[in-house]
Amino acid sequence: MKQHTVTDSPYGPLTLVADDGVLCGLYMTGQRHRPPEETFGTRDDTLFAEAEEQLSAYFAGELTEFTLELRLNGTPFQRGVWDQLTRIPYGETRSYGELADALGNPKASRAVGLANGKNPIGIIVPCHRVIGAGGDLTGYGGGLDRKQRLLDFERGTALFQVSG
Repeated sequence: MKQHTVTDSPYGPLTLVADDGVLCGLYMTGQRHRPPEETFGTRDDTLFAEAEEQLSAYFAGELTEFTLELRLNGTPFQRGVWDQLTRIPYGETRSYGELADALGNPKASRAVGLANGKNPIGIIVPCHRVIGAGGDLTGYGGGLDRKQRLLDFERGTALFQVSG
């Protein structure tokens, strides 16, 4: 059974989705590959206290690694890519090619990019930490401006105040 809530962030409202009480989605407003609202289930603002607490600590600069139980629904390849995303340390980046190498398939950088773009739990599964081979910012489902802001924040070049 799916449930959701909407919480504020420095990047605008975030929709958190759980399936049987386990976080399976974090979506930004206007995000590419965002599922239709009707698939998020009923609204329950009490179910997501731990996720909201960790997100608030992250945005306050007090948390660098999330410890939430997650349910990542995707193909085995996508889940492998998403697992690699969780291994990129806070404040660091990796290229699509580096992720493909880590998966043991160095020619799969485009497939890694496609899987990265379909990450259902943005920020917590840090797809924003993936960049182009030359260090350029490339696609991000939440928009390149948000990606740059997240990277600047993690590198300590930007500070946000969390309201609320």
